[in-house]
Amino acid sequence: MDLNIFLSAQTDAVRQAFNPDHIVVYLAAAFLISVFVLLFYNRLYVLKEEDAKLKNLSSNGRLALVLQSGNLSLWLYDVVSRHYIVLSETGEYEKEYNPVEFSEFYHLDDFERMRKEVFDICEGRSSSSSVSLRSNPRKRGLQGFYEVKLSIAETDADGKVKSLLGVQHDVTDVEEKKQKVAKLLMRYHTVFNTSLVDMIYYDANGVMCDINEKACRTFKVPDRDFLLSRTLLLKDNPFFSNVDFEHLEDTRATSVIDFKDYQDERYQTKALGLVGKMYYESTINPIRNEQGQLEGVYMAGRNVTEMVNSYRRMQEGVRQLRRVNEDIQNYINNINYALRVSAMRLVNYFPDSYTLEVSDDVNVKQLKLSQLRCIRLATPRFRRTVSSMLNRMDHLTNYLIQETIETEIRDKKGRQIWLMFNLVPLKNSQGRVVRYFGLCRNMTDMVETEQRLAVETQKAQETELLKQSFLTNMSYEIRTPLNTVVGFAELFEAEHDPADEPIFVEEIKRNSNSLLGLVNDILFLSRLDANMEVYNKVDIDFALIFDSHCQMGWSGVGPNVKTVVENPYVHLVVNIDQEHLGKVIERLCMNAVNYTRDGFIRAKYEYRHGELTISIEDTGLGIDEKTLPHVFERFVRNQEDALCGTGLDLPIVQQLVKQMGGNIDIQSEAGKGTTFWITIPCEAKSIEMKREII
Repeated sequence: MDLNIFLSAQTDAVRQAFNPDHIVVYLAAAFLISVFVLLFYNRLYVLKEEDAKLKNLSSNGRLALVLQSGNLSLWLYDVVSRHYIVLSETGEYEKEYNPVEFSEFYHLDDFERMRKEVFDICEGRSSSSSVSLRSNPRKRGLQGFYEVKLSIAETDADGKVKSLLGVQHDVTDVEEKKQKVAKLLMRYHTVFNTSLVDMIYYDANGVMCDINEKACRTFKVPDRDFLLSRTLLLKDNPFFSNVDFEHLEDTRATSVIDFKDYQDERYQTKALGLVGKMYYESTINPIRNEQGQLEGVYMAGRNVTEMVNSYRRMQEGVRQLRRVNEDIQNYINNINYALRVSAMRLVNYFPDSYTLEVSDDVNVKQLKLSQLRCIRLATPRFRRTVSSMLNRMDHLTNYLIQETIETEIRDKKGRQIWLMFNLVPLKNSQGRVVRYFGLCRNMTDMVETEQRLAVETQKAQETELLKQSFLTNMSYEIRTPLNTVVGFAELFEAEHDPADEPIFVEEIKRNSNSLLGLVNDILFLSRLDANMEVYNKVDIDFALIFDSHCQMGWSGVGPNVKTVVENPYVHLVVNIDQEHLGKVIERLCMNAVNYTRDGFIRAKYEYRHGELTISIEDTGLGIDEKTLPHVFERFVRNQEDALCGTGLDLPIVQQLVKQMGGNIDIQSEAGKGTTFWITIPCEAKSIEMKREII
């Protein structure tokens, strides 16, 4: 009974569970749960996508910031298409270039060097590389400089390179700063070494780093480089031994050193021959950075021993003058004579009346000047000096007044006169200064000599710099064909195709001839520089030889170039150096041939007023505006970095023309041609013009 009841209860439960109304409710609940789960996972997916986008935007922003702040740009090289793909600041593809288009952004030689590095990485010879590039000025307008880091961006399943990444850093500002620094250093050395005062430079540790020639002469230093190698310290300098280096400030001092008592093996004072006392006036100026840290110390000074001795002698004379004042009248005539002979004048300044008296006679007052007149007689840059000198005397200073001043007065040669004043105070019995007495000396010749010496020193330094530049260029230009000859000669010993041997021989011959011509030009130019060429003037009929010299010069002219010789004379006998003038004509004609591919080359001449004028005109490539002022310099190169001819043709022509007493001029425009004019002074013995037939 119980079992039947239990089974009946279970059956009713099952029927209730599978009741159609209940099943619909269950299905609806399951559907709602599924929809909720799908919405939850969809929202979760959207949030992840947005988070990824935010992270990507943040990464792109950081990348753009890095690229902008570091002057960086990115590009890819696709190995399959061999195209260059420029990336934007966010790393996305921006523009694609083929190799020819991409090369237009850079200097051709630099781009070829970068392509070689790209191929090396693609072929597995290296994994990364760095290349320095220059921009193409015609593309950018200005010369730019770049540092490019090449690395592998992507490889395939076999490990072969699919693309390269180029990180390009614009270092134009850095290069320009380097060039500016180089120019500043050159100017520094020029000013440092041409200074009229002694100059010594010490580094932040007080070690001597540089000393100019004037200081070497003052201290009788025979070997400047040896002295600098001795690690000499500022504190060991006898003139600044008491200076506190750690708390150094601008210091001016006048020192007295007796080298008999001062012997320092590091300075080798015995070996330098420094004896006796030296009076030295100097200043030291510390150089500090923005943080106040010491970076170096300049010392400038001059040997005033002679000035001090002169002053002492003058003081001694003044003392003697006071002791023998009652006998001075006996010497007045002698003094007046000495003043006239030595171009010196007596000077008296009276502080009470503010007047200056100048005379060449002790008993006669020849010129009386007010303070304003004294100031106006000085040139503008010395008027403050005159005012200061007068002000010191107005305040009755007890010290010697000594100044050298440039005046507006001119001598017979038209030079502005320089006057040196030496005045001493004269006191009354109460010890008060009543006037200043002294001498005024004409220093014009001495000042002019010093100025000329400074100019000649500058010229000598420029000449030495030009000489060093010429030797450097000469070595480079000789080495280029010589390396070619050696290279092709070595090819004979290496494994090669016999059919290539004529090419090797031809290249060796061509470069040997080029080397021989260059050496001959260098030797000939050296003879010209040393004035070793002898010029022999003879009477020649220039009308008969002009055409032959022109033909020799343009013997290698191209088929599209027409040559014209305009000879307006039947006979023109002039007294001239035929050999050297012929070389000038031939070299100018060869120069025209080298730069003329089509059009014409015209040579003509005429004699007028004692001068033979020759012109060579062509319709060739011409010379750009930047190169034109330098065409007569040695080994000059144009904007394409190519030599103008052999590099020595035009300098030789200029030297020959000048040494024959003539002049040379040039007019040229890029793309339109060039015209040379030379004029040679000579005497015509016979002239017969051609008659025009109408």
